[in-house]
Amino acid sequence: MPDPASLPYDTASWGRRVVALLVDWFASTLVVVFFMGWDDYARTGSPGSLYVLIVFVLESAVLTCTVGGSFGKLATRLRVVRVDNGGRLDPLRSLARSILVALVIPPLVFRPDRRGLHDIAAGTATVTLQTATGQTQ
Repeated sequence: MPDPASLPYDTASWGRRVVALLVDWFASTLVVVFFMGWDDYARTGSPGSLYVLIVFVLESAVLTCTVGGSFGKLATRLRVVRVDNGGRLDPLRSLARSILVALVIPPLVFRPDRRGLHDIAAGTATVTLQTATGQTQ
């Protein structure tokens, strides 16, 4: 694993990452409510929250490995790149990263380069679109 001082990417700010996460969670909730209906989703004991978590993990994993970021990351102009080559993630790495984000604790434990345990485990970094496309900021 690269040393934080040698990380080839300037990682994205926490503010943009949190906004991206909120956008993802809201979108996942809307998808579940669309399929379940509001009454079933809001009912006490409903599995709606579990479905939102599943939709979030799948949406995040599929979009990250196909287009470089979840819906929320795309909306906030962030991308997830591999640290070793700057490319996209393979499906297994993307799914593992998404599951770790859903566990909540890994993103809260991070290194000085702002990479959480989920990024370290997957060998990734969350960067701005400008950084991902090689443009100067």
